[in-house]
Amino acid sequence: MIYRYLSENSTWAVGISRTVVERSIENSLCFGGYLDGRQVAFARVVTDYSTFANLCDVFVIPEYRGRGYAKQLIRVVMEHPSLQGLRRFTLNTTDSHSLYARFGFTPPKCPETVMERYSPNIYLT
Repeated sequence: MIYRYLSENSTWAVGISRTVVERSIENSLCFGGYLDGRQVAFARVVTDYSTFANLCDVFVIPEYRGRGYAKQLIRVVMEHPSLQGLRRFTLNTTDSHSLYARFGFTPPKCPETVMERYSPNIYLT
């Protein structure tokens, strides 16, 4: 379900290979949302468990959106014992700023210090 959503329906990873998804999950702290034994949501955190974390691949499958599941999922992520006391917790979003703002996320305090290498179409080969 995770691979299918990311590779076919996400706005950020269309075309991603199953191998890449599996490797990303193996190397991350992952969270799932389940209803009646069916997974309906997912999030993963890339972290060193000491100073830094990056929240990624957050989604609720379309037929379950609008019911507060994303808020519940992010609350669980933010309350996880291994993610407390971090100096920096980051994420990227194009359309869910208000969701993440509820949990203390803001635009970068010093955007002039942030750099990135971004290849948005890397999976579309």
